[in-house]
Amino acid sequence: MSAEEQIRQTVEANDVVLYMKGTKTMPQCGFSSRVAGVLNFMGVEYADVNVLADDAIRQGIKDYSDWPTIPQLYVKGEFVGGCDIITEMTLSGELDQLLDSKGVSYDKDAAEKIREANA
Repeated sequence: MSAEEQIRQTVEANDVVLYMKGTKTMPQCGFSSRVAGVLNFMGVEYADVNVLADDAIRQGIKDYSDWPTIPQLYVKGEFVGGCDIITEMTLSGELDQLLDSKGVSYDKDAAEKIREANA
């Protein structure tokens, strides 16, 4: 199976997927750590894919999304963005709206605490 087929299967089979350096319990870069930290704190269930474990996936995900950096977040098959975009969406409430619209459960109080802490 090609890297693109593997990525497509993973993105379609999971409601939320984070392509990252490291894992959700042990991120290996600050940007991946920030996005995983937001998702973990908000109680979002998601699949994590460690791009450091497979060079074909590491390059393949960049080609798949036409986005040059990692991490990359996908919700219900849709590419949402990387660290800066997810951070902005979290602070503005847009991430909450996206998760709500896609039927993805998360802790609304935790999302609000993130915004309060960064106000």
